[in-house]
Amino acid sequence: MYLWMKLLHILAVVMFIGNITTGVFWHRHAARTRNPRLLAHAMDGVIRSDRLFTMPSIMVIIATGIIAAVQGGLPLLRTGWIAWSLALFTVSGLLFMFRVAPLQRQLRTLAEAGAASGSFDYEAYHRAALRWEIWGAGATLTPVLALALMVLKPAI
Repeated sequence: MYLWMKLLHILAVVMFIGNITTGVFWHRHAARTRNPRLLAHAMDGVIRSDRLFTMPSIMVIIATGIIAAVQGGLPLLRTGWIAWSLALFTVSGLLFMFRVAPLQRQLRTLAEAGAASGSFDYEAYHRAALRWEIWGAGATLTPVLALALMVLKPAI
């Protein structure tokens, strides 16, 4: 049971980190055009992929991680690399919920409004996009650090 949970845990981590990193790629790809229709479409795709891939991956990561730790006899909060990974994962989630997701919706709204009106304020959009990328970097780097802790298992 432990190895199956570990396998599912790793697959969910791959899906999670893969999805959160490709969103930036697709947004930048669309941003090069400065076309509000393409930007709205790209942000809609990012938001949808979070709903379809990121959120389910988070649930699988948490469930399989807890089950694998229990099966492996590892106390969650007394095993340093697990406790710190949980803390980093929590920070990522908070950054996503309170900064990244609202900015994603704002970017989509700005682009949709620009496409509908024919008057797109790309500079305002770009300023919001930079904030999204900065907060997104924090929300991305924290689970990558958690992944490193899970693999390296340092004595902390």
